[in-house]
Amino acid sequence: MTTTFPEAHKGKPGYDIAEVDAFLVAARLAYGAAPGSETALTSDEIRRTAFRLRRSGGYSVRHVDAALERLEEAFAAREREREIALRGEAQYFAETRAIAQELVDRFDRPAGQRFRRRGPLTRGYHPADVDALADRLAGYFQNGDPIAVENVRTVAFRARLGGYDEAQVDHVLDAVVRVMLAVR
Repeated sequence: MTTTFPEAHKGKPGYDIAEVDAFLVAARLAYGAAPGSETALTSDEIRRTAFRLRRSGGYSVRHVDAALERLEEAFAAREREREIALRGEAQYFAETRAIAQELVDRFDRPAGQRFRRRGPLTRGYHPADVDALADRLAGYFQNGDPIAVENVRTVAFRARLGGYDEAQVDHVLDAVVRVMLAVR
């Protein structure tokens, strides 16, 4: 019997095989589906896909995550082609530039004030960690400094009481990834 991905090494957690396989079947169907159909799937949905971890017998996390990144990029390219065909290249890139400008404006805010804060007794993302990434992203958007989309997808921040609101930061990082994939 062949498997889609190598299994995780003994003692290492792996993704639930049935969940991953079911998702891949759905993704194959969705790739050919018309936009807006019940089986449609977007690059954003792929980016947010998560699987349960199993203590043993699961797929290698590294291999599945790499495949999800490639799948997200393929869906993003298809979405870009459809949007350009629908609205035209000039309008598509004008809208993408407008989103990029909103991101630059946010990243230009003073450190510690770029995102909404959680309450003093509630954990959020550590502002120093988020601000460091925001500075790198500002360099990417303003100066063309290199940063890989994988670095944005996989970033992890320390937690801190009164830190930045996680949902807001995640939403902005999703927009960053969308813009990065839109201009590839």
